[in-house]
Amino acid sequence: MNKERIIIVGAGPCGLAAAIRCKEAGLDPLIIEKENIVSAIFHYPTHQTFFSAANKLEIGDVPFYSTNHKPRRNEALVYYREVVQRMGLRIHTYEEVERIQKQENGQFRLHTVDRSKAHNEYEAAYVIVATGYYNNPNHLGIHGEEKPHVFHYFKEAHPFYGQRVLVIGGRNSAVDTAMELQKAGANVTVVYRGNDYSTSIKPWILPEFRGLVNKEDIDLYFETEVVEIHDTHVNVLTNGVKKNNKRLCLCDDGLSPDHSFLTSSGVAIESDTGRPVYNKETFETNVDNLFIAGVIAAGNHANEIFIESGRFHGLHIVDSIIEREKRGR
Repeated sequence: MNKERIIIVGAGPCGLAAAIRCKEAGLDPLIIEKENIVSAIFHYPTHQTFFSAANKLEIGDVPFYSTNHKPRRNEALVYYREVVQRMGLRIHTYEEVERIQKQENGQFRLHTVDRSKAHNEYEAAYVIVATGYYNNPNHLGIHGEEKPHVFHYFKEAHPFYGQRVLVIGGRNSAVDTAMELQKAGANVTVVYRGNDYSTSIKPWILPEFRGLVNKEDIDLYFETEVVEIHDTHVNVLTNGVKKNNKRLCLCDDGLSPDHSFLTSSGVAIESDTGRPVYNKETFETNVDNLFIAGVIAAGNHANEIFIESGRFHGLHIVDSIIEREKRGR
């Protein structure tokens, strides 16, 4: 049995920031990450530019220098690797926490499996869950969604050059994807269930996208749903009228949290918002000494928490841990 004082599940920016705050307080947490550090950023589109300025992504007082006001994905990967190395954070990568159990003695037991399929157990007094969202795309639940020409993640536009591509969704990431595809020479159609442009589209992106639609460089259909995906075409409904498009599909219908991991640990979930039940000041859940950090605290409203705000969650968590340590709890 591996015994730790604090274990952090997830090595995204918010998990790393929480670990740094622990070290500043004289604690030495272990981070367990099922992929590699900041894996969500790694999975971003290759040429993704952040919406936030570089200084808004900084953690641990390590300056983030970028050649642009808003850094690119590859710059962020370099930055967070440097942070981990400089801060000497202990991280077990490619090891997945399968479940967390609260023991009768108040300690947590974490069951993990690594990429060699070896199973491990850890014991900890405190657990911080900072797992993020990226591995849980919303699915459409329609025929053909599992076909190989249907993609739930967009990585790079080049493979779609000269192809007819249907982008499903109308929020910010779908719009960003559609513009990248159009620039790379794809013939792009966007279908969206809403009846107008989504309010989630960033204000500096919307004018460019609207211009491409007005010039018919991108086809956009509101109040439209995909009902079936076939090998050679896609069936859609627009205002109740069935049509078909011969297109590859990129589904961008948002991301959602995996509640099962938290609920199996005893954490209650608000039915209307999908948010874990937690103290807004300490980020402690209804399970004593089990905390959450980052976008997982937003429930079904992922756009409410970003790196620039979630990076401070660890401050509140560690302050709470220090206070209860002083009280001998």
